[in-house]
Amino acid sequence: MAGDLHTHTNFSDGSSDIETLPFLAARAGLTALAVSDHDTDLSIRWALAHPVAQGVRMIPAVELTCFDTRRGRRVHLLCYCPELTDELCAFFALMGRRRNEVTSRSIDELEQMYPQFTRAAAKAFSARSGVTYKTHLIRLLYEYGYTDGIYKDLYKELFGRGGKVLHDPDYEPVEKVLPMIRRAKGVAVFAHPSVYKSMDLVAELAAAGLIDGVEIEHPRNLPEDRRALYALAQEYGLIVTGGSDFHGMHMSRPAPVGACTADDGQIARLLALAARRRGAGN
Repeated sequence: MAGDLHTHTNFSDGSSDIETLPFLAARAGLTALAVSDHDTDLSIRWALAHPVAQGVRMIPAVELTCFDTRRGRRVHLLCYCPELTDELCAFFALMGRRRNEVTSRSIDELEQMYPQFTRAAAKAFSARSGVTYKTHLIRLLYEYGYTDGIYKDLYKELFGRGGKVLHDPDYEPVEKVLPMIRRAKGVAVFAHPSVYKSMDLVAELAAAGLIDGVEIEHPRNLPEDRRALYALAQEYGLIVTGGSDFHGMHMSRPAPVGACTADDGQIARLLALAARRRGAGN
């Protein structure tokens, strides 16, 4: 069997309740599931409180957002089985404040553009997490009939490059976030290198021994990048993971839970490394 190690809920920018995902995983025949919401401890704490749900093993996880300052590109790092250190929790709080600050500016502008758009209605979508994302804002416009989907032309007009109400938060550099993962005794996996054109960065980090694994089976990884990533994983002994990047209805293309997976052997490697780090105390 296998596990989906990259999914999202309304603990961040997904649309589904976390309680729904183990059911979806079980019905897809999965044995393991990681809910890896962005920059939050909520999905980690839920997994720790529910180590098995619907017969599916829950792996504590988070997707950390950071930045490749040299190339000017966003970077996503999947972190598995971390300890909730003060440093890590402070990072979550920082990113939550930064996201809320920029989306608050977007909300002010959208209220001027669309009289039916209100702050209270938009923030209702983020009530469970307390952190508002762009997807919550476009979802309200979708509900109100201004667009026929989440990632359609209106999203590009408002939130694409140079968008009318786009305000991105500042992200911490990748060279700061990776050591933070290690101090929290987490397992660091580079997420979907194709998405932010990070093939050069992932190769550098692998060669330097700064990542433990790479997400290869992902809906948006290009075929040629997958081939190169498998060779990279073999060369440096990286753990190979896979995940659907499920966001519920907040997706640009279909990707149900279980669409991409990691096999049991790779999941066992990941969990064994996490156990060694906890046991070694470093």
